[in-house]
Amino acid sequence: MLAVPHLVTTKGSIVNVSSVNGLRSFSGVLAYNMSKSAIDQFTRTVALDLASKQVRVNAVNPGVTVTELQKRGGLDEEAYAKFIERSKGTHALGRAGQPDEVAQAVAFLASDAASFITGVQLPVDGGRHAMCPR
Repeated sequence: MLAVPHLVTTKGSIVNVSSVNGLRSFSGVLAYNMSKSAIDQFTRTVALDLASKQVRVNAVNPGVTVTELQKRGGLDEEAYAKFIERSKGTHALGRAGQPDEVAQAVAFLASDAASFITGVQLPVDGGRHAMCPR
């Protein structure tokens, strides 16, 4: 919140990065689900708090995205390959996302093209939030 005075002066924008796990529940990752849903609630609340100051606050909620995150979390190459392969069945578009797809959504929400958007959680997840994969 230390940046708020600058954001007010510049009519800036905040884009938080959450996860599809903030929108949907997935077994076995309780703490992660809770942390991402907290980011979503934080986004909505701060959006309301700063709207009168013309500062927009939104979030992106990516699905599985091809990065090093899971490897840093302990998956070896073989397990990571299986994880990415499984994503074909857990995302409506049949694949994991790419970092530039998430970045483009962030850039849009931060841009003047989104000047009338605040308090939004934008799924960038290939439709995973709309599915009930088993």
